[in-house]
Amino acid sequence: MLERYFVRPKTADRIRSLWLGPAIEKYVAWLAERRAAKATVLRCVQTLVRFTQFAGSRGATTWTDLPSQVGPFVDYWMQEHGSGCCNEKSRSTIRLQARTPVEQLLRLLIPGFVGSTRRRLVPPFDDAAPGFLHYLEHERGFRPATRERYVHHLGVFETYLRRVDVHDLKKLSPELLTKFLTESAVRIKPGGVQQRSGVLRTFVRYLHRQDLIPTDLSRGIPRGRQYRHAAVPRSITWAEVRRVLEAVDRRTPVGKRDYALLLLLVTYGLRAREVAALQLDDIDWQREQIHVIARKGGHSTVYPLSTTVGEALVEYLQQARPAVSDRHVFLATMAPFAPLRPHVISGRAAHHLQAAGVDVPRPGSHTFRHTCVQRLVDADFPFKVIGDYVGHRTQEATQVYGKVAIHHLRQLALGDGEEAL
Repeated sequence: MLERYFVRPKTADRIRSLWLGPAIEKYVAWLAERRAAKATVLRCVQTLVRFTQFAGSRGATTWTDLPSQVGPFVDYWMQEHGSGCCNEKSRSTIRLQARTPVEQLLRLLIPGFVGSTRRRLVPPFDDAAPGFLHYLEHERGFRPATRERYVHHLGVFETYLRRVDVHDLKKLSPELLTKFLTESAVRIKPGGVQQRSGVLRTFVRYLHRQDLIPTDLSRGIPRGRQYRHAAVPRSITWAEVRRVLEAVDRRTPVGKRDYALLLLLVTYGLRAREVAALQLDDIDWQREQIHVIARKGGHSTVYPLSTTVGEALVEYLQQARPAVSDRHVFLATMAPFAPLRPHVISGRAAHHLQAAGVDVPRPGSHTFRHTCVQRLVDADFPFKVIGDYVGHRTQEATQVYGKVAIHHLRQLALGDGEEAL
């Protein structure tokens, strides 16, 4: 594999002769599988050769000796390459050039190694309440997405407790929990506060059940108020949808990918998580159908594949999608070509809305979902049909769109509302 990137055989032999040589060759194969550019591979190998020499000079002889050498190596690299940096952004780039390939190599060599360039996988309160996530999965039956939401909110709570110098869960009190939620309300919306308070209630009930705290504090946690149907769907006009789509630069791989996923969002009203989970096998080209199997309610939906969506997908798959073994439809355009996460898809939708100058509250993937539903409401489809089309679990979830059925509301306002009702 090294000969693919190094013309001189002696250079490849010299790398193999290092005590980390076989590991470096394994790492090069890992980069090649992810279609990394040749310049990237050469730069990473050069860094790893220097790391091998540096760690060996400090007495490292086994793989388990290497994690403790990462920090000193980055400092050494900064002394050698970072003296000319004029700002923190440049210094951060130099640090990453040293740290990233080393930590990627160690993840391949050492099971369980995480490093500092990736979000740590240790869940919040793992020491104080180690069985909580197991309880959510096996006793409560929560889906992975729900468990991730719990991890997020409890991670924020854990950070708050460290900040206020509370390290023992037995010191939790209704006053402390209320202060945390009050502080949260400054940064997140009422719906988020309500969700966070629900997470806390579940958590403290579990703590009490396990005798980790003496009192069940769940009754003292404010529930917050979020009135049903209080918000108005954040849809945009169909003319604005065209403006957004026309503004996408489809000459680039990113543009071809984003154009296809935007069409999926607005044509079928899909959620970001449903687009992210879409697999190549879910597109039935012979029957001209698309299968959405990762719906929120656990069910699946089969849609007819429209000509516009099909053409956009073909253009992306043939001209822009990386040629890797991963079966997800939408991938990152740079190595290691990981599948797009739901928050990335929502971020790309927000980016194109803002780039097209479309002003909407909380822009994102749901803007296009609401627009899809609004178009169906305007076309006088029954709410039951609309709910089934976009994958609503209950009819109540669709009723909020009654507030934007303008032509029916106008009839009521003019006093001729019997037919509308």
